[in-house]
Amino acid sequence: MMASAQIRLVQNDETDSGNGSNGSDIKPLSGEVFGALINLSGRRRFTSQRLVLYAVLASQGHDGAAKTAREALALFRGAHTALVKGSDTVPGIFCEEVREAYFGKLAGDAQIVYFINLAERTLNAIEDRLRDAPALLEELVRITTPLLSVLNQITSVYEEQSKRHAVLMKKQLRGIMTDIETIAKQAKMVSFNARIVAARAGQAGKEFSVVAGVLSNITTEIDDLVRAALSGAAA
Repeated sequence: MMASAQIRLVQNDETDSGNGSNGSDIKPLSGEVFGALINLSGRRRFTSQRLVLYAVLASQGHDGAAKTAREALALFRGAHTALVKGSDTVPGIFCEEVREAYFGKLAGDAQIVYFINLAERTLNAIEDRLRDAPALLEELVRITTPLLSVLNQITSVYEEQSKRHAVLMKKQLRGIMTDIETIAKQAKMVSFNARIVAARAGQAGKEFSVVAGVLSNITTEIDDLVRAALSGAAA
């Protein structure tokens, strides 16, 4: 059975206060998990734009715009929380590259959290018709473009990790198939020698010869499966 890629789970003070990285946790990630990570990261890009658009419409008095903006904010916040802290389907911060994107020089988490908090304040001000609503909305619109750049960079990190995972899985598959091919060759040699011994044993070796023949057929089938698997891995 082919094993899932093993990626060291990184914990950090920002997401798990006081624990730090213990260097001992290993998190198996599948292609489906990487797909979910990329989807969530892309969702933040879409919902951030939707949120700002409907915040502007809400400030202009459009019916239902504030509700739609809050729904977008909830989706944005939920996706970010899952990506940083993890959920039932995604692992949160799972490698050093992702940790660096959120808590390194890019400061992705700080910028995203600032956007979330500003959006919340802006919507509250718009709904309550507060005096500072226009200024808050102007700031929200201003930071949208640089935020989108940050979100794009973070999504690129997930995509790069997904590509690395795919390459790793191919290497693992080829390694496993090569091992199976070696075992099959050894089994075929044992079968060949067993048939020779059975033939020399005459009538007493007839049943043994049948078993050796079955083993030979099995190893031939294994060879065919290995060739098909290796051909697929090389594609």
